[in-house]
Amino acid sequence: MTETEQKAPPGWLVLLLAVSCGLTVANLYYAQPLLAELRQAFGVGEAAAGGVVTATQLGYAAGMLLLVPLGDRLENRGLVATLLAVACAGLVGTGIAPGFAVLLFASLVVGAASVVVQILIPFAADLSPDAIRGRIVGRVVSGLLFGILLSRVVASLLAEVTSWRVVFLISAGAMAALALVLRFILPPRAPKTDVRYGELLRSTFAMARKHPPLRHRALYQSAMFGAFSAFWTTIAFVLTAPPFNYSQLGVGLFALAGAAGAAVAPLAGRWSDHGHGRQLTAGAFVLCAAAFALAGFGAHSVILLAIAAIAVDTAVQTTLVVGQHTIYQLDPSARARINSVYLGTFFIGGAIGSQAGSIAYHLGGWTAVVVFAGVLPLLGLAGMARTRA
Repeated sequence: MTETEQKAPPGWLVLLLAVSCGLTVANLYYAQPLLAELRQAFGVGEAAAGGVVTATQLGYAAGMLLLVPLGDRLENRGLVATLLAVACAGLVGTGIAPGFAVLLFASLVVGAASVVVQILIPFAADLSPDAIRGRIVGRVVSGLLFGILLSRVVASLLAEVTSWRVVFLISAGAMAALALVLRFILPPRAPKTDVRYGELLRSTFAMARKHPPLRHRALYQSAMFGAFSAFWTTIAFVLTAPPFNYSQLGVGLFALAGAAGAAVAPLAGRWSDHGHGRQLTAGAFVLCAAAFALAGFGAHSVILLAIAAIAVDTAVQTTLVVGQHTIYQLDPSARARINSVYLGTFFIGGAIGSQAGSIAYHLGGWTAVVVFAGVLPLLGLAGMARTRA
């Protein structure tokens, strides 16, 4: 056994972290395929229904900036268990929400508490030797990405046979079980700093000023995640309307197409380890823009829409893994704070993409969505070219 293999985290622990990330991040996406049902249940329009996804993503962005830095300040096992307990409570509130305002508030809480994912990913990075860090992080992130993609399938299937409320209540039970498992199974991870919370937050925002690659990668991913969110927030409206007229089950089965893109995450991590991150990023921008062009032509073809979904997810996952590989090398003693800036920024982009995509669909249909979303990766590509210059 080589020295690298001896230092690598055990496979079961990497799998546990990947599954934990997938189960937790799914909370952010259960609502996407259910928006048509939420519209009917609460009597709201497309733009308002899209606000459920926006509220969840804004909560996540707030949690990234305000809670994730605690990953460098507190012992991680207790912090993870506490956040999962809060997520459980928020999911119960979502599942029993009597009105739309309560649903929005509960979604905000769930989003904020689900940032436990971004404590577990730096945890995996800390456990990994430099030579294979990209590969290990890619495996954990692939679990997160499968959670994002399969969450839509699970939500659609459960809503088809039961009710949309059951989706959130089952997830609440999963969060409670996960809190117990991780509290007692995760290895201890000592705090990396003892500064006070206010100083910790100030140092978090200082990371963006200190590290230009962090700013650049955060903005690139913000553009990509905005496009991703616009696509997946509005595609349910497209599929449940003519000419498709899909049921909730049909929407869920369509979401399986995007899951194929998750396979690229470990490969992106491996190629990043070999120094190909910039080329991968540029290629991902081009692929994402081309995917939205294809989606525009495929408004009446589910096959073209499915190909576009795979391409969008592949592109976004590639830039996510490359970005995290880049930022984790900036300051090993502040990975949670650096990740906080990175993820917080791009989830703000995702929230903007979700809401703007819903408004675009309301005003101009699917064509308006693909034009809006297709411009975003081109902006990222232009920013990347300018940075290089």
